[in-house]
Amino acid sequence: MVVSADGARYAVADGVAATLQAALDDWERAEPGLRALAAKLDAGEVEGRPLDPKALHAPLPRAYEWVDGSAYINHIVLVRKARGAEPPATLQTDPLVYQGGSSVLLAPTDPIPLVDEAWGLDFEAELCVILGDVPTGTKAEDAHRYIRLVTICNDVTLRNLIPPELAKGFGFFQSKPATAFGPFAITPDELGDAWRDGRVHLPLVTKLNGELAGDPDAGPEMHFSFYDLLGHIARTRGFAAGTILGSGTVSNEDPARGVSCLAERRMREILEQGAPTTPFLKQGDRVQISMRDAAGRDLFGTIDQTVVQATVKA
Repeated sequence: MVVSADGARYAVADGVAATLQAALDDWERAEPGLRALAAKLDAGEVEGRPLDPKALHAPLPRAYEWVDGSAYINHIVLVRKARGAEPPATLQTDPLVYQGGSSVLLAPTDPIPLVDEAWGLDFEAELCVILGDVPTGTKAEDAHRYIRLVTICNDVTLRNLIPPELAKGFGFFQSKPATAFGPFAITPDELGDAWRDGRVHLPLVTKLNGELAGDPDAGPEMHFSFYDLLGHIARTRGFAAGTILGSGTVSNEDPARGVSCLAERRMREILEQGAPTTPFLKQGDRVQISMRDAAGRDLFGTIDQTVVQATVKA
């Protein structure tokens, strides 16, 4: 479907493409049709149906690949300190990325399942881009050609499972459960002047139980742009249309901008007080993530998730 600029109405787009993945697979043909339909919807030339965000799945309920970076150096430094690890020597020259699970991607209002509170459940508010077909060897200076859409995500992490996993020298796995994505994915031009140099220059707002956790600006302190991240991951392999690439947790050095994850808040508490006082997420906690433009428009819709006790089938 395409959604009106105010996020209140939608029009079925199956006359252009049956699914978003189908549109991405044939973007040169589908994109003009989707733009034309969206323009007619906003102009009232086609009937729009009322949109209930709770009825929406992630823009891509599953993806060929979900690759997440860590482009904010302040976040890397703080979370490494939190687990007693040093930042890599190549911190400012070589991006960090990991391969997430992409066969199960959560809807923006799906609950966050909590199996064991001792695992240290944390939210991570991020931006993502959805890619077209990316050739092997694509350089950062050419990466803009392959970014089709932008959205937000909650890249949930089980903090207390990370150290033993990384100690084995083989990366994240159990510590990274399913990720939730924003209701809407938009083309970069929809961001106007806020999209420049492969970065989104707007605050990413996270609320925890209705209280502001943070509103860091996603642009200025994104050390590696999406162009840089794409050039890095494409060095040795290509990617199929529909691959999702994440920015990593949005983070600003200024404590007044708050946090996009609890690990950062806990580390700041350690630095200021000698010990963390903020607990990780527990059953009943509510996490909301959104980004508004200068006019107050909710660009990607709101991720709105509540932590629930997971049901583990025998």
